[in-house]
Amino acid sequence: MSFRKALVPFLFLLATAFAARAAEYAPVEPPQPTESDGKIEVIEFFWYGCPHCYHLEPLVNAWLKTKPEDVVFKRVPAYPSESWGELARVFYTIQAMGLLPQMHDKIFDAIHKDGVNLVNKKIREQWLAKNGVDPAKYEQVEKSFTVASDMQRAKQMTINYKVDSVPRLIVNGKYYVSGETAGSPERMFTVVDELIAKIRAENGKSASAATHKKK
Repeated sequence: MSFRKALVPFLFLLATAFAARAAEYAPVEPPQPTESDGKIEVIEFFWYGCPHCYHLEPLVNAWLKTKPEDVVFKRVPAYPSESWGELARVFYTIQAMGLLPQMHDKIFDAIHKDGVNLVNKKIREQWLAKNGVDPAKYEQVEKSFTVASDMQRAKQMTINYKVDSVPRLIVNGKYYVSGETAGSPERMFTVVDELIAKIRAENGKSASAATHKKK
């Protein structure tokens, strides 16, 4: 067998490997502006009613413990329709009340573990009271300008980023990662870390320049 003939299978495998690598993420078209003061921005589009988002949450929390300090992480509830908007409003109301850190996982658990219908106002009020949140205060904040503005922004971002499935991770407004592109939910943050390194390289920053949080 000639050298040239022997080289063909190798080049084919190499090209296939690169194609598989590129398929782990996809470009955001067109790229979107970020609002993170020069830091690398990672956005998670999610929906409280999504079981895949619920199962990804432990991976999100694990990644956040070692998130580089030059990276800003933001959660955005996808808002493609009014049916999804109800739970997006829950997210933004709880966030506006300053209760998101202690309530975010509880909301996921209530829906997917305990079967609580948080879209139903009466059931939601009972659940809030049971978890130490004043339903009257919640209703007041829910109707605030802050929540209305956040909801409108979430809807616009869902359109701009062309989010048609969740969970979806956006890296610096340029690339997106899903369970499908990454190959599995478990690989999503591995790909995100690779994209963060790619963004640093594009920005002319070395990996050693990034300071990481200690575990």
